[in-house]
Amino acid sequence: MQTRQLRDLTVSALGLGCMGMSTVYGRPDKQEATATLNTALDEGVTFFDTAESYGNGHNETFLGQRLAHRDDITIATKFGITTNRLSIPTGQDGRPENCRRAVHGSLRRLRRDHIDLYYLHRPDPNVPIEDSIAEMSKLVDEGLVRYIGVSEVTAEQLRAADEVHPITALQSEWSLFSRDIEDGPVQEARRRGIGVVAYSPLSRGLLSADRGSTTNLPLLDYRRALPRWKRSNLTKNLNEITAIQEVAERHGATVAQISLAWVLARGQDVVPIPGTKRRTRLLENIGSLAVDLSAEDIAVLDRVRASGGRYSGMPD
Repeated sequence: MQTRQLRDLTVSALGLGCMGMSTVYGRPDKQEATATLNTALDEGVTFFDTAESYGNGHNETFLGQRLAHRDDITIATKFGITTNRLSIPTGQDGRPENCRRAVHGSLRRLRRDHIDLYYLHRPDPNVPIEDSIAEMSKLVDEGLVRYIGVSEVTAEQLRAADEVHPITALQSEWSLFSRDIEDGPVQEARRRGIGVVAYSPLSRGLLSADRGSTTNLPLLDYRRALPRWKRSNLTKNLNEITAIQEVAERHGATVAQISLAWVLARGQDVVPIPGTKRRTRLLENIGSLAVDLSAEDIAVLDRVRASGGRYSGMPD
């Protein structure tokens, strides 16, 4: 397994997003999710991503039961998103006292004495980001956290956070269908030597090219509420995949592998964390590390565009 640097933290070049093992994308399959974790370890994946809000702690507990004995991996978790009893996000809470409460809960569920990488999941509009990061910095001083990250922040917020405490990773959605991060945050991260963790690099499965699973979502699937899955947008988005398919055929690869290879090609400081709960998808994703895109390939892929915003409330 190749490795990459997130500032001073070394991780596998491809991480594993674990949210879907507990919530959001239909009913979880604990047996298959466990097998997927074990396969990831066998394949050399050392970077696992979770959050307090994923299943209201269920995902951290799930990982803690299976990974607590491993000291050769990096587990990243997050605080700062509030949820209801159904694990649906309801807001942000970046208050120092909430940070303090959350970290002890995460440590208990993960069954670890420290958190490798601790993110502010979303900036709280009612709390200066400097205050949130200052409390996280205290956790580093106390040995409860090794590195600090931030998720979905602006360039200005990233700058403010890094001036309080060195930020190891900026986590944001980044894929062929989600390019918002390129308008400021990436440039600021690189000016400061901050690594970039790309979540949803397959656009929540749209870039898997599996039309059946994309159009026939489970009843409890979160994506049913997202703009890109509205009928008019979904048709356009599936049609956009044609250009990716042409590149994939030239490489003898899948659309998902080409889509991940494009993210990997953004720079050696970029680590995608595609989420999956199935071994077959995991192995397919790992295969993207063997794909070498040409400048011509990248030029074709750069023209791919999504219809619809990432979340409800964003432009359709």
